Amino acid sequence: MFTKPVNTFPHIFTLLKKDMLLELRQQYTFYGVLLYVASSIFVLYLAIQQPESTVWNGLFWMIQLFICVNAVAKSFLQETKGRMLYFYTTAGAQQFIIAKLLYNTFIMLLMSLISLVLFRVLLGNPLVHFWQFTGIVCIGSVSLSLVFTMLAAIAAKAQQQASLMAIMGFPIIIPQLLLLMRISKAGMGEAFQAGALSDMVWLLCGLDALVMVMAVILPFCVMARQRFYDDIDHQSLQQRRPLRSWGTVF
Repeated sequence: MFTKPVNTFPHIFTLLKKDMLLELRQQYTFYGVLLYVASSIFVLYLAIQQPESTVWNGLFWMIQLFICVNAVAKSFLQETKGRMLYFYTTAGAQQFIIAKLLYNTFIMLLMSLISLVLFRVLLGNPLVHFWQFTGIVCIGSVSLSLVFTMLAAIAAKAQQQASLMAIMGFPIIIPQLLLLMRISKAGMGEAFQAGALSDMVWLLCGLDALVMVMAVILPFCVMARQRFYDDIDHQSLQQRRPLRSWGTVF
């Protein structure tokens, strides 16, 4: 059973600081994902040079999707079961997941901005409203990181974490990705009906809020499941004891 910490924010800050220090010392996730981003965009430049705005937009968000899969998966792969159990008992499962959400959001924001700069340099600049598109990119990167962090937390106990996360994630992320592609067309000068753009942005923010609520509820579900199986094991153990005693008599 996980212990409930007294102070929530200090534990979250400590776990977030731990992830940041590990990344600064090892620099495993940052340089690995950065190499993937740079090589992918350079290959696109060699293949299609400067595409039209619709193709540019679709390629940009597809690159963001695969960046998020690689970055989030690596953040959980470095956590062994013993370390996760230690963090659960000392800080709490909720604090651990929230700290991972914040860490992955920061990494994804940084990678998204770097990929946006590389896209503008190598694949042209079809953006009419650059800062509006940059804001949409920030919102989209936060949304992608939140969803895949939750999926990675669910798949953390599996043998093939990356494969399971990809299988679960793509059916869930496709509607969100299509919504992001639609919203980001506003940065390319496409006109929307009055209030349509703000409604889509609020819908995306609502999905993010739902994921944050799930991050708070999920540890309680895990704890309730663990208590349920503990009770079953305890009851089965009590039922076996009389049988063993009768066996010793005969």
